[in-house]
Amino acid sequence: MEDSVFTKIISGELPSHKVYEDDKTIAFMSIQPISPGDVLVVPKVQIDKFYDLPDEDYQALFSSAKKIAQHMEKVLGQRILMQIFGIDVPHAHIHLYPLDPTKLPENDVPFASDYELESIAKKLHIERFS
Repeated sequence: MEDSVFTKIISGELPSHKVYEDDKTIAFMSIQPISPGDVLVVPKVQIDKFYDLPDEDYQALFSSAKKIAQHMEKVLGQRILMQIFGIDVPHAHIHLYPLDPTKLPENDVPFASDYELESIAKKLHIERFS
């Protein structure tokens, strides 16, 4: 697999505005922010989908995201949202971005019917997690 843009940032081949780094993760400012202050939290191992990460890297990713989000809220004074895309770059990553309450989308999404919820729940049901 070719190195992703994030792998090139991790290796120092590409520049970034880094805000955090530890042994397993790195966080830097997004160049295509969802809102001003958008931070990307990225595992240092290049895996396309977050749910394919080894458990240790998965836990490190979410632990770093929590730590950074708490710091962002304290510094910026705004609630921080988390979003996982995983499509634009084939390297698992989390967006952390401040909520701008003046730019909330209209809440016009219809409620699902009980039948729709039951039908999908039956398809997705897992007997027991191992």
